[in-house]
Amino acid sequence: MDRMKTKTTGLIAVLCFFAAAAVSFADDPQMGTWKLNETKSKLAPGAPKIHTVVYETAGDNVKITVDGTDKDGNSTHSEWTGKFDGKDYPVTGDPKSDTRSYQKVGDRGLKFTNKKDGKATVTGRIIVSPDGKSRVVSTSEAGAKGKGPRNRAVYDKQ
Repeated sequence: MDRMKTKTTGLIAVLCFFAAAAVSFADDPQMGTWKLNETKSKLAPGAPKIHTVVYETAGDNVKITVDGTDKDGNSTHSEWTGKFDGKDYPVTGDPKSDTRSYQKVGDRGLKFTNKKDGKATVTGRIIVSPDGKSRVVSTSEAGAKGKGPRNRAVYDKQ
């Protein structure tokens, strides 16, 4: 009987953990599917376009899936799984980065850094509107000191 109680208690603890994680992610305005609004965006000529971004829970992490096109119009797809804690986590599918870090900035913002071989390549900020229906992603090349292309992509929540 004690083994049954122990197993039941353990199962309840695991379920409570995942429920708490789901609730905390559900409150995050970044979560969900975001689609590029090209009309409102200001992208540098020849810049790749990220058409769709999906933020979803993956255990106690966040999984971000990015689909778009490169400067030549070829399809792109990358994935990142990690926490919004400012630490580097691996990126798959992106030839220009092998790690990415995200850090929360206030209730509706994130800052991020893409790195290749340990060196920052792109930095940016993501700000969700107060109503949660849109977001702006501002990026620039790391180390360009205002000389590299800057992009301002606007996304609508789906």
